[in-house]
Amino acid sequence: MKLFVSRSICLFACISITILVNDISAQTTQAKTYCNPINIDYGYTPIPNFSEWGRHRATADPVIVNYKGDFYLFSTNQWGYWWSSDMQNWDFKSRKFLRPWNGGVYDELCAPAVGIIGDTMLVFGSTYTNKFTIWMSTNPKENEWKPLVDSFAIGGWDPDFFTDDDGRFYMYNGSSNSYPLYGIELNRKTMEPVGTRKEMYLLESWRYGWQRFGEHMDNTFLDPFMEGAHMTKHNGKYYLQYGAPGTEFSGYADGVVVGDFPLGPFTPQSDPMSMKLGGFARGAGHGSTFQDNNYNWWHVSTIMLSVKNNFERRIGIWPAGFDNDGVMWCNTAFGDYPLYLPAEADKQKSPRPDWYLLNYKKPLSVSSTLGGHSANNANDENMKTWWSAATGNPGEWIQSDLGNISVVNAIQINYADQDVESDHLGKINGGEQFHQYKIYYSTDGKKWTVLADKSQNKNDIPHDYVELDKPVQARFIRLENIHMPTGKFALSGFRVFGTGNGAKPDQVKTFMVLRTEKDKRSAWIKWSPVENAYAYNIYYGTNPDKLYNCFMVHDLNEYWFKAMDSKKTYWFTIEAINENGISEKFKTVEVQ
Repeated sequence: MKLFVSRSICLFACISITILVNDISAQTTQAKTYCNPINIDYGYTPIPNFSEWGRHRATADPVIVNYKGDFYLFSTNQWGYWWSSDMQNWDFKSRKFLRPWNGGVYDELCAPAVGIIGDTMLVFGSTYTNKFTIWMSTNPKENEWKPLVDSFAIGGWDPDFFTDDDGRFYMYNGSSNSYPLYGIELNRKTMEPVGTRKEMYLLESWRYGWQRFGEHMDNTFLDPFMEGAHMTKHNGKYYLQYGAPGTEFSGYADGVVVGDFPLGPFTPQSDPMSMKLGGFARGAGHGSTFQDNNYNWWHVSTIMLSVKNNFERRIGIWPAGFDNDGVMWCNTAFGDYPLYLPAEADKQKSPRPDWYLLNYKKPLSVSSTLGGHSANNANDENMKTWWSAATGNPGEWIQSDLGNISVVNAIQINYADQDVESDHLGKINGGEQFHQYKIYYSTDGKKWTVLADKSQNKNDIPHDYVELDKPVQARFIRLENIHMPTGKFALSGFRVFGTGNGAKPDQVKTFMVLRTEKDKRSAWIKWSPVENAYAYNIYYGTNPDKLYNCFMVHDLNEYWFKAMDSKKTYWFTIEAINENGISEKFKTVEVQ
């Protein structure tokens, strides 16, 4: 059992410390890693009284394209888009894509389609009408756009554009719990339809457990939603991806159906292509797949938060690819831990460095606490909970005791939206939007050294990630607020990564998967607890050599799993995790 303590200490100055302000040798240079949720300036919801819990950030339904060697990211209701040369630093371009006849006061580009035809980028948004403009650009980096078609003839929600190798152009769309996804060929010069649209695929939740609606995959009050089409071609095969069963659930995932032709017929892969049931950042649905400049595959998709509103969401990016048998996969194991950026990923045998969470439920000290938003919420690996200081003033702080001197490699700071002013919109209306802070470290809690200084930062960094150029030995990590753009100084996750100086966890000794007789989509998983572990990764799949999907479980030693294909045999294995590393995997278990 992990012991954790939180204590409130009223004033920073009450603690007797020595700060060595002239030693900042551990500050970052060029990062090799990033950490989900990605650190972009997510926009605040513009609608007044959109939620009784207050104004909050939200975006979803992302699509990334590699255009002329740079990455371009579009997503829902952001009043613009981002571009990046390295997938680490994202430059926002303010742009309203709706024309006066396109939508309401609070709408913008929603669940967009982004396509490439030759040297031209096309952008199109979701619409129930035939009055949405298709935009074109050959210089999106400089925000230069013009209409290609003023009022596209085919309306639809959650569209996707796809250009085949032979130059033929297609659109897919659909978002419904009653109707399938549709596909149609378009004339690439006029955007007029070629033939009629065809049905692509309809959910089969009676067979595939993960497609069931609800947080517990039980179809309690609605049928599952199918949405977010995205087409990828690889080695002559067509991979049509889709999001299901609902964006507000941890099990939000992207499935994939595979065919020999762009309009089908298609055969489903049994398990989701991307799914992230457990951990700090959950959900991996309604996304897109793209390649970096070294031809490595990546998948970007929606992370659910769904606290202040069902549609409060973030974005994550994960390594993806295809195996030698043509199975499409996405690696979300440790998907909210540091992952290698594209420039570094090509050099590595692993998608991530050998770093682990050092401060899960370890003791925390804070300058003050607002109501029930206690310090323990800042390191419980639950993005739905958060600690809040009583104010957003300079000098508010939080301190993490790692328990032992450890090697610290990186820190992620996840801000929470506590008491955001009702009229605050940030980048949408050009308002002030930046965070400033300092991070200190210490081996004894008395002598402190500056670890990172962002006191002059002018960027919006809601999920800031600090990778150290040189790791440090530390037991205590302290974050001091200097400036908040709005609201209180509040954190949903104060996460310290590196390696402890102790032993890796023991291997799990007993591991059982009991599939239910009445509903073979579900199974009860139980294992013997490992005393020196804080979490477990459980890998599964329909082939013992292809356990591509994984979910993380903290603290518990049992799990009710409901995401299987009722017609397939499954294989499972488990590993234990602590701040020093991971155990050997348990032998693979076959489940009929």
